[in-house]
Amino acid sequence: MRIMGLDVGSKTVGVAISDPLGFTAQGVEIIAIDESQEEFGMERLKELVSQYQVDKFVVGLPKNMNNTSGPRVEASQAYGQLLLETFGLPVDYQDERLTTVAAERMLIEQADISRNKRKKVIDKLAAQLILQNYLDKHF
Repeated sequence: MRIMGLDVGSKTVGVAISDPLGFTAQGVEIIAIDESQEEFGMERLKELVSQYQVDKFVVGLPKNMNNTSGPRVEASQAYGQLLLETFGLPVDYQDERLTTVAAERMLIEQADISRNKRKKVIDKLAAQLILQNYLDKHF
């Protein structure tokens, strides 16, 4: 069973995929989207779903630190609903609090790359962390 993890923002979607046994998550890519123009990257996701034979999606849920939901949670849930309507595959949600912070810390400590280069990979790494947390919790 392959699971696709997504870190959904207003301008990009970080994509990660599990191995077939559901043990590990690997970052795949970052898809440019434009939420304000209702461009959600579904065409590219269709290609990736087909390529990796995805059975399920896990969407990061960016709750506030006090566990409340804000507009980004609603946007992520709307994206999850769009995935369900487009692909007919199950969609789960994973609390993603601090995953982007953890991803940036990892890149700073382990990769010593510039801020500009970090911006180009951080969403992919955040998606990987979201999916790995989900896998660790459920498998």
